[in-house]
Amino acid sequence: MESSPETLRLDRRRAAIVCAARNLFVDQGYERTTLAETVARAGGSLATVYKLFRNKDGLLEAVILETVASGEALVRDVEASGLPPAETLRRLAEGLYRHFLAPDVIALVRIVIARSISEPQFARQFFERTANRTRDAVAALFARWQASGTAMNGSPTFLAEMFMGIFVSDLQTQAISHAAASSQLPERLHERTDFFMTAAGLSAACERRLGNSEWAPDPSVLPGWFTEAMAVPREEGF
Repeated sequence: MESSPETLRLDRRRAAIVCAARNLFVDQGYERTTLAETVARAGGSLATVYKLFRNKDGLLEAVILETVASGEALVRDVEASGLPPAETLRRLAEGLYRHFLAPDVIALVRIVIARSISEPQFARQFFERTANRTRDAVAALFARWQASGTAMNGSPTFLAEMFMGIFVSDLQTQAISHAAASSQLPERLHERTDFFMTAAGLSAACERRLGNSEWAPDPSVLPGWFTEAMAVPREEGF
């Protein structure tokens, strides 16, 4: 079913407003950006902004959602390449690192941190609606691999949390330090990714299909903290 001309018009206007707001938030900060200034750059009217986003917090949420959706799309695109798990994870780690460590994303994270301190309700809504979506997409990828017979050490949710930690810590550090702490991409990223895959049983040497062989992880290649964590029951999510 084709969208009506009015719907298409609003979609285009919404995209223009989100793009303008993102650029203004990154260039001059959230507090200094006004809705009137956003409209002046994007076109349209304040009435349209209120209709589509309710207020400036709603506009910030739309900007963040677009960023998170890009991370989800990256997971889907890398999976669609049909590569073995080890190579898929290497490409995914590189892609997500570049995506989330981009200067404009770091600037947006800095805004979210500041808003979360002063507005607890904003923080709750942010985490409910945005913060876990890329992680959930990675967990779904692990779950599909597991369902198709790929052996792995840990639940899909737990492994997704550990995988996201490969670069989320750098994202937080860069946001807080204003890039004073350098991130050694790609060397450190590759080392972290390989360490994760070995611990998870998903390295190239560990890739086996259940039913084709009797597979068991070699405890000697797993760090102690990881094997201990495997023995502790975990709830879904963070």
